[in-house]
Amino acid sequence: MFYRLEGNEGLPILVLSHSIGTDHSMWDLQVPDLLRYFQMLRYDTRGHGASDAPSGDYSVEQLGLDLLALVDALNINTFAFCGLSMGGTIGQWLAVHAPERLTGLILANTSPRIGSAELWNNRIEAVRKAGMSGIADLAIQRFFAPQFLARLSPYIANVRAVLTNTNATGYIGCCVALREFDFTSKLPQIKVPTLVIAGEKDVSTPLPGNGDILVRQIPGARLVNLPAAHLSNIECSREFLAAIFAFLLPAPASIADVMEAGFAVRRRVLGDAHVDRAISNTTTLTEDFQKLITQYAWGTVWTRPGLDPRTRRLLVLSMMASLGRWEEFRMHVNTGLKSGLEPSDIKETLLQTAIYAGVPAANTAFQIVQEEIARIPNTK
Repeated sequence: MFYRLEGNEGLPILVLSHSIGTDHSMWDLQVPDLLRYFQMLRYDTRGHGASDAPSGDYSVEQLGLDLLALVDALNINTFAFCGLSMGGTIGQWLAVHAPERLTGLILANTSPRIGSAELWNNRIEAVRKAGMSGIADLAIQRFFAPQFLARLSPYIANVRAVLTNTNATGYIGCCVALREFDFTSKLPQIKVPTLVIAGEKDVSTPLPGNGDILVRQIPGARLVNLPAAHLSNIECSREFLAAIFAFLLPAPASIADVMEAGFAVRRRVLGDAHVDRAISNTTTLTEDFQKLITQYAWGTVWTRPGLDPRTRRLLVLSMMASLGRWEEFRMHVNTGLKSGLEPSDIKETLLQTAIYAGVPAANTAFQIVQEEIARIPNTK
C-alpha cells in the first residue's frame, strides 16, 4: 500500500480515503489547511494509485482490513476518518467493526448501498472491453457538475489523468466490492460521532435514498449538503474544509479557554516581546481593553480555522494601510516579516490596496515596508 503520513507528530490523526477511480491526491486542496491541526494519513486504496492491484474480486471488508493493517504498522491507535464515496463505505465498515479506533467519522457523497448491481456490472463490462479510457468521459460527468466542468479547472484534468491511469484489474475489483456492499441494516450499530456530507448535484449518491438514510439510521449523525456533484471536496473545496473543521475541532469550553488560546495566538503573531510589553504596561484603565482584544480579536477571530495565518496577516496589512493606521501597519509588517511573510507577499497586497483604497495609502505603506525590510536581516 502506498501512503503519505504528513505533519507534526503529536497532533490528532486524520485519515483521508478516496473515491473509486481516484487516488490520495484527490485531497490535495484540503491538506495544507488541515496540516495546521492534524497529522494527515492519505493512502491509495487497494487497486488504485501506487498500491498493489492483485487480481480477483475485492470486498469492502478487505479494504477496511487493509487500512487497519496500515495504521497498525504505523503505530496509530486512534484516528478520525474522512472517506468519500468508496472511502465512505470503508468508513461505515470501520465504524461497525473497529469503533474503538475512531474518534470521529465523516461520510461524504456515499451511501450504505451505492448504485445497483446492474450499474456495477455494466461498469465492469465497459472496462473489460475498452479499458479505463472507455469510462473516463462518463465518470468525469458524474464526478463534477456541468457548471464546474465549464470552468476548465486544472483539478478536473488531474482527476481524469488519475482515472485513466488506474489499474483496470484493481478498478474492477473495487467495483465488485461496491456492488456487493450493503450496510443498510447495520447503520444503527454505528455509535461513533458522524458527519454526513452530501452534494445537491450528485447523481451518483444523491441525498434522497443515500445520505438521508445515513443521517436517519446513524444515531446523532449530522448533515451538511453542499452545492456540488460527487467529488464535493474538489468542487466546493473550502466549504468541505469548513465542514471538517466545524465537526472535528472542538469549540472552547469556557472563556478561560478562549483567553488562553487568544494569548497563544497573539504571541505567535506579534511575538513574545510585544505581548510581554503590552501586559507590563497594562493599568486599571486599560485592563478591560486588553481582555477585550485578547478574547475577541485573538481568541475568537484569529483562532478560526477558515483562514490561514498568512492570509489573516495580509488582510490586516491591507486594512491598516487603507485606514491609515500606520503604527499598527508598521508593527504587523515587522512581525510578519519575522514570522514567514515575504516582501513579495506584501507587495501584491499593497498593489491591491492601491487600486481599491488609493495610491497615497499604498505609497506611504510601501515606504514603511522598505524601512522595516532594511531593519530586519535576511529580508532584503
